[in-house]
Amino acid sequence: MAVFMGRIVKLGDAGALPAWRRPVALLLLMAFAMPIAFATWSALLNNFVIEAAGFTGVEIGWLHTVREIPGFLAVGVIAIIIFMREQTLGLISLGLLGVATAVTAWFPSFGGLLTVTMLSSIGFHYYETVNQSLQLQWLDKKRAPQMLGWILAAGSAASLLAYGLLVVTWKTFDLSYNFVYLTAGGITAAIAVFCFLAYPQFEAPHPQLKTFVLRRRYWLYYALQFMSGARRQIFIVFAAFMMVERFGFEVHELTALFLINYLANMLFAPLMGKAVARWGERRALVFEYVGLITVFLAYGGIYFFGWGVVLAAALYVIDHMLFALAFALKTYFQKICDPGDIAPTAAVAFTINHIAAVFLPAALGYLWIVSPGGVFVLAAAMAATSLALALMIPRHPEPGNETVFSRLVAAPAE
Repeated sequence: MAVFMGRIVKLGDAGALPAWRRPVALLLLMAFAMPIAFATWSALLNNFVIEAAGFTGVEIGWLHTVREIPGFLAVGVIAIIIFMREQTLGLISLGLLGVATAVTAWFPSFGGLLTVTMLSSIGFHYYETVNQSLQLQWLDKKRAPQMLGWILAAGSAASLLAYGLLVVTWKTFDLSYNFVYLTAGGITAAIAVFCFLAYPQFEAPHPQLKTFVLRRRYWLYYALQFMSGARRQIFIVFAAFMMVERFGFEVHELTALFLINYLANMLFAPLMGKAVARWGERRALVFEYVGLITVFLAYGGIYFFGWGVVLAAALYVIDHMLFALAFALKTYFQKICDPGDIAPTAAVAFTINHIAAVFLPAALGYLWIVSPGGVFVLAAAMAATSLALALMIPRHPEPGNETVFSRLVAAPAE
């Protein structure tokens, strides 16, 4: 395998490599590796912080605020790729995520968990930033929606495997948090090392700008990213926390719910990719946001009207499936951007996506104590704002036709 280290292969020549050593195979393998650590961390987190560190809504809010700081600083990727290839940075970040996840249970205190969460988050967010850039550079525009669906399915399969093993073995073998975190994080780190050794460095035909890029004609993409980040935080932080705090879900029960989520995504994500290719990004995102408004209002009804656990679990699964359509944002940008803008804009967009994420979890942690239902009503309002923005996407986006207003008012050239 070492013969491939440092070797640079142009994207157009990658077809001569064995199928498993091609760019798409690397994207699929990385997509499989990341959730092994991240899904396990997520599955155990709410029970672990409550049992080991006595967290309330306030502490969990602060934990997720700290977790999102590296996402806010993802624009730093632009500086790093001046000195390091994106592919290398992505694999190093994936390895950091694995190692930090592996040692999570060693720090069962508020300060310790904030520290190790920060490290794992740096790995996760820098990996995700680079990974999104590589996907858009390496995938052909015509095939991108379908391939992104398959990549999402690969990640869902890894999550399904992790959750399935937790459901089956947690109670049966009386597993400890330490053993599970070490195993899952170690596997992710090992796959990152394998990818570094087994694959050449792939070179896309369009060199990426290594400077800060913020273009006026991408404003709608930036706005959608901002709202997506704000809205998603409420789901990530409080939906699963609700299942533990309000309904008393144990580790294996919450993990079973996650398992159902990813089984559904593994089956439907490729179909969603085809749907985006057929419907277009506008219709796909409108469908997602209308669904999310309904789901978040129903979440609020659980607290305001005392609706039960079965509805809550069903909403959680539907919620997760709707979020899978978010890759339509990637293909929308791929269609409107200059090819050299992909890497710097991926970093800028990731930072924009995390602006609200830095303060929202902590702030909403205090609102949660007063009115949990109010948190979800606020999320519904955010989804409604996203819906209004999605309606501005043209049916056939391309450079010069970024929004429905582009043909009405010709923007000055940049």
